[in-house]
Amino acid sequence: MPKALSAQPDRTLPPEPAGMILPAVAIIDPAALRAAILADLPAAADARAARSAAVRHLAEAKTRGNAALAAVFATRPHDARALIRAQAHLTDILVATAFDIARNHLHPLANPTEAERMAVLAVGGFGRAEMAPHSDVDLLFLTPWKITPWAESVIESMLYMLWDLRLKVGHASRTVKDCLRLGREDITIRTALLEHRFIAGYEPLATELGDRLWGELFKNTGPEFIDAKLAERAERHKRQGGQRYVLEPNVKEGKGGLRDLQTLYWIGKYLHRTPTAEGLVQAGLLTREEYDIFTRAEDFLWAARSHLHYITGRAMDQLTFDLQVEVAARMGYADRGGRRAVEHFMQDYFRHATRVGDLTRVFLTELEARHAKPEASLFGIFKRTKRVKQGYKLVQGRLDVTDPRRFFTDKLNILRVFEEALRTGYLLHPNVMRQIAGSLDLIDDDMRDNPEAVQIFLDLLLKHGNPERSLRRMNELGVLAAFIPEFEPIVAMMQFNVYHHYTVDEHIIQCISILAQIERGELVEELPVVSGILKEGVDRKILYVALLLHDIGKGRPEDHSILGAQIARRVCPRLGLSADETETVEWLVRYHLLMSDTAQKRDLGDPRTVRDFAKAVKSRRRLDLLTVLTVCDIRGVGPGTWNNWKAMLLRQLYGQTAEALEGGLESLNRENREDEAKRALRDRLPDWSDTDLKHETTRHYAPYWQGLPTDTHAVFARLLKDIPDNEIRIDLHPDEGRDATRACFALADHPGIFSRLAGALALVGANVVDARTYTSKDGYATAVFWVQDAEGKPYEVARLPRLSQMIDKTLKGEVVARDALKDRDKVKKREREFRFPTHITFDNEGSEIYTIIEVDTRDRPGLLYDLTRTLAGNNIYIASAVIATFGAQVVDSFYVKDMFGLKLHAKSKQEALEKKLRQAIADGAERAAS
Repeated sequence: MPKALSAQPDRTLPPEPAGMILPAVAIIDPAALRAAILADLPAAADARAARSAAVRHLAEAKTRGNAALAAVFATRPHDARALIRAQAHLTDILVATAFDIARNHLHPLANPTEAERMAVLAVGGFGRAEMAPHSDVDLLFLTPWKITPWAESVIESMLYMLWDLRLKVGHASRTVKDCLRLGREDITIRTALLEHRFIAGYEPLATELGDRLWGELFKNTGPEFIDAKLAERAERHKRQGGQRYVLEPNVKEGKGGLRDLQTLYWIGKYLHRTPTAEGLVQAGLLTREEYDIFTRAEDFLWAARSHLHYITGRAMDQLTFDLQVEVAARMGYADRGGRRAVEHFMQDYFRHATRVGDLTRVFLTELEARHAKPEASLFGIFKRTKRVKQGYKLVQGRLDVTDPRRFFTDKLNILRVFEEALRTGYLLHPNVMRQIAGSLDLIDDDMRDNPEAVQIFLDLLLKHGNPERSLRRMNELGVLAAFIPEFEPIVAMMQFNVYHHYTVDEHIIQCISILAQIERGELVEELPVVSGILKEGVDRKILYVALLLHDIGKGRPEDHSILGAQIARRVCPRLGLSADETETVEWLVRYHLLMSDTAQKRDLGDPRTVRDFAKAVKSRRRLDLLTVLTVCDIRGVGPGTWNNWKAMLLRQLYGQTAEALEGGLESLNRENREDEAKRALRDRLPDWSDTDLKHETTRHYAPYWQGLPTDTHAVFARLLKDIPDNEIRIDLHPDEGRDATRACFALADHPGIFSRLAGALALVGANVVDARTYTSKDGYATAVFWVQDAEGKPYEVARLPRLSQMIDKTLKGEVVARDALKDRDKVKKREREFRFPTHITFDNEGSEIYTIIEVDTRDRPGLLYDLTRTLAGNNIYIASAVIATFGAQVVDSFYVKDMFGLKLHAKSKQEALEKKLRQAIADGAERAAS
C-alpha cells in the first residue's frame, strides 16, 4: 500500500460538542481508531482489502460506541438531548475517519491541485448534530469546480465503507454554485442547506458556501420560505391524520411532533440566522417561558423517538400500540391510580403535543405581524365584519385586547374574551392567548362561585351555536380545567384501546360539537330521531352540561359512571343548576351507557329487554335526553364508530320504549307482537295458498315472531317450504339498514347447530355482528346471522355466490372449522398489549324464558366459534347471540336454556360452565399468540 504523503492543510476531525451523555473518548476514540486502521493497512494486498480492514475497525468502534450509548440511556431514559448529540458525534468520527482513509490512504495524491480540494458536510438533522440511534446520515460532498476522477474515487470508497457499516446514507456531490442553483429551485434542498455543518476536508469551501447562501439565497426570500414551510407542514399534517390526537401518533411527522418544532427553528434561523433554537428568544419570536416549553416538549419527543429506535432496531417514528407500552416502561412510567403506565405516558405525550400547537400559533402570528402581506389587509376592507366591543381590537383579523393590564383587572374578562370571539366569529390573537395562559391563577373559588362568571360560561355552551370552538381553545389554554378543576385529570387522557380515537377531553368536545351540529339541523338525514327530539324541544342546559360531564370520572379505579355522577352532583350547583336539573344531569351521567349497552348487548326482540329499560328510564323526558346523549357519545368516539347497525338498534329501542312509556308496559306483551308479525307475513306472501300460510304461521314458537323482522320471516318461509330433511338451504342478502349481510340458514335441527354455523362463518372470514336461531315445532332450525367483511362492511353482492358455496362445504363437513381456523385466529401484533380481563355473568332476570350469559373479553376471529362449541358441548341450547364489538374488545351475550328447556338457576352449574368458557378463551388466546 502507498504511504500517505505530506498532510494537507485540511481538518480531519470535527470538534467535540458539549453536553453529551458520555465523555467523547468513552463513545469513540478517534486517535486509537485511526492508529488501529493504519497498523493494518500495509498488510492489505490491494485497495479492496485495505477498505475491508478499515471497515472492520470502524464497525467495532461503531458497535462499542452504540452499546455504550444504549447502556447509559437505559439508566438516564429522559436525557435525550445529550444522547442525540453523542450519537451525532459518534457518526461524525466514523464519517471523518472514513474520509481520511479514503482520501489519504486509498487514493493519495502526490501533488494535489486546487481542483482536488473537497469538503464533507453534514446536512439536515445530521447537520443540526441531532441524531436518533438509527437516523439517516445525510452528507454533502463539496468541490470547487466540476468533480474530478480522483474526487469520484474518494467519494465512492468512502460511501462503500459507510454502507458496509450499515449506515443509511443520503448523499450529494456539488459545487457551491450547484448548491445555490438547486436551493433556489427546491425548498427541500434549501432547508437541508440551511442546516449544513462542516465535518472534514477543506474548510474554506464550507465557509464560502455559508457566506453565499446567506448573502445570495436566503437574503430577502424569507416570506417565500415561510409560505413553503407552512404549506409543507399543512400537507404533512394531512398525511398524518390531520389532528393531534390520533391513536398511534408519529413522533416526528405528526401534528405537535418534532418536525413542527424544527419548522419553527428553520423559519427563525432563515430570517435571523440564529445558530440554535434558543436564538428564537433573542429574535423576539418566543418568550423565555415559551422557549422553556419548546425545550421540554423537544426533550420528551426526542426521548420517545430514541426509545422507539432502540426497541425496534431501526428508524421507527410511529408510536404503535405495542410500542407505546414498551416506551412507557423504558421511560420509567408505572401503573398507578387505576390507570396503566402507558396511559400516563400517552397523556404526557398529548399534553406536550398540545403545547407544541400553542407555540406554533404564537410563533406564526408573530411572523405574520412582521411579514404581513398588504393584500391581506386590503381584502379585509371589503370583508363584512362584526364590530368588536369596547376594550377589544382586531390585529391581523384576530381578536386582541386594547389594554392588557387594565383588561385583566377584571378576572371575568378571561371568560368574556371567549364569548366575544364566539359572538363575532373571530379567532383569538396569540397575544391574548399568551396573557390568558399567564393569568390562570386569577381563576379562584370566588370566580368559580360568581353568578356572572357562571352565566358567561353557560352562554358559551348554549348561546352561540358552536360551543366546541371556545371549549377547545379554553381547554388548550388551561381555562376549562381552572374553572372546573374536576376536568383537569382528563385533559389529554388517553384510553389505551383501539376503540376510542380521541383523548377523553377531546372526545367530550367532539360530543358537544355533534350536539351543536344536530341543533343546527345539519344531521337531519343521518339522525332523524334525535333531530326530531331536539326540534320538539328538550332542556338544552341539562343536555350540554351532561355531555360536558359524562366522562369526567374516567381514569380512576372506580366505575367512571358512578364516580362521574358523584362529581356531577358537586359541579352542577356551582354551574347554577337547580336541584331538579342537577338530579337529571346526575342520572344521565350515571346511566349514560345504559341505552347503548341495552341496544348493543341485549336482544331487543325479547319483550323483557324493553320493559326493563323502560322501567329504568321512567319518563319520556329522560328517554329523550338519554337518546340524544347516547347518539352524541357514540358518534364522538371517532370516525366510523357510528353506523346503520347502531342507528337501527337505537331507533328500535327508542321507538319501543316510547310506545311502552306512553301506552303502558302491557303494550309490549308477546301475544300482540306475535299476532302483528303473522299478519305482516301474510301480507308479504299474497301468492301463497291458505294451507301453506297456515302451516307457516303455526310451525314457529312465539320468540321467532317477536325476534325477527317481516323481511326475514318471508325469507325463512321460502327456505322452509317443502325442505327435505337432508338439505341445507342458505340465503345471503345485503341488509343496508344494518350495514351488514344477512345470512339465513334453514336445516334439520340437531345439537350444536349454532356452533357449526359460527365456525363456518369464521372460516370464510365473516365477522358476526348479531345472530338468532330458533327451532320450529316440526324440528327445523332457522338461524339468521348478520355478518360483515374484514373492513366492517356488508359483502359485495358479486362475492355472495362464492361465499355461499364455501359455507355450504363447511356445513357438509368437507372442511373442519377448528383445524382450518388455526392460522387465521391470530391477534394483530400492534393489538397484543391491550388488556381486556374476561368477565362472565349469568343473568336470569333479563329474559322471561332464557338465561343470558354475557362474556366480555378480547376479540379474535375464532372466539364466537370457541364459545358456542363449549356451550354446545355442555348441552346448552343457544336461542340467540348478540355481539357487541368495541375495537379489540367484544361482549357476546347468549340467550340460552339447558337440555330440558329450563333456565340455568343452579349456582354449581353456572360455576362449572364459567370455568369451561374461561378455559376455551384462554386456550384460544394461547393459540392466537403462538
